[in-house]
Amino acid sequence: MKEFMKTYLLELCCSYTIVSVVGAFVNMVAGTETNNLNVVMMFVFCNIAVFVLSIHKLFDTLSPLAMMVIQYVLALGLCFLVIFIASFFEPVSPRGWFEFFRSFTIPYVIGAGLYYYRLWEDAKKQQELLRELQELNAEKRQES
Repeated sequence: MKEFMKTYLLELCCSYTIVSVVGAFVNMVAGTETNNLNVVMMFVFCNIAVFVLSIHKLFDTLSPLAMMVIQYVLALGLCFLVIFIASFFEPVSPRGWFEFFRSFTIPYVIGAGLYYYRLWEDAKKQQELLRELQELNAEKRQES
C-alpha cells in the first residue's frame, strides 16, 4: 500500500503540474484567465484520472482495449458526477458540459497513452529478463 501511495502521489503531482502549465500557456495564448474553481476542478480531475489508471490491475482479465475503454468511461463518469455535484453550487452552461468533455478527453488520452506505453515497456523488460533467466536455466541443465 505504501508503494502504491508513493507511485500514486508522484504520478498525481506530475500530471497536475503538466496540466496546469499547459493550461497556463493556453490561457496566455488565448488571452483568457482562469478562476480558482477551475484550478480546483483540474486537480480533482487529475486525481480521478490518475486513480482510475492506477487500478488497471483490476481489469487485467480483460483485453487491453476493453480495459482502456472501461477505464476511460469510469473516469469520465466520475468526472461528470463531480461536475453534477458542483453544479449545485455554481451553474454549468449547456456548452460547459461539452467543453468539459473535450477538456478532459484530450489530456486523458495523452496521459493514458503515456501511462500504457510505460506499462508496455515495463512488461517488455520483464519478458526479456524472464527469457534470459530461462536461457541461463537451460544452460545450467545442459552442463549438468
